[in-house]
Amino acid sequence: MALTQGGRANKSGNILEGNVEAILNGHNYFQVGNYVPKEFILNAALLPKRYGKEVYIGTGIYHTDLKVDFYVVGSSAMPSGLIFECKWQESPGSVDEKFPYLNMNIQNYYPAPTIVILGGEGMREGASKWLKARVNDNHNLLAVYSLDRFIAWANKNL
Repeated sequence: MALTQGGRANKSGNILEGNVEAILNGHNYFQVGNYVPKEFILNAALLPKRYGKEVYIGTGIYHTDLKVDFYVVGSSAMPSGLIFECKWQESPGSVDEKFPYLNMNIQNYYPAPTIVILGGEGMREGASKWLKARVNDNHNLLAVYSLDRFIAWANKNL
């Protein structure tokens, strides 16, 4: 059965997240939960290097629930933890149109420094440049990387 465009996009996004998860595992981080609140990740002290997926962090700019792709604890450089958000867009679509929403939530509601990992070739060039420029004026947006650049960063910092 052929996948719809949305189905392909979802599958590709899951592959990007799977790569990030493999990088975490390769740096000896252990998954402690899916769909859990951030307090669970922060308090699971038996594992010094840990992460959760789809972690609930509170409410955002629209007063709706916010979940982040990865909440990572265990880096000595980031005692409050790190958040990784994965955004994939293989063909023209709406992912990059949501960057202002993502940026505002990161700036105002995310409880830890955040790295956004971009994948796919369908994002408008101006959109990814715009998001990368927000690193300069958003205290909580640590970086915006391609998967290749994220791997290089992780090898030095995780």
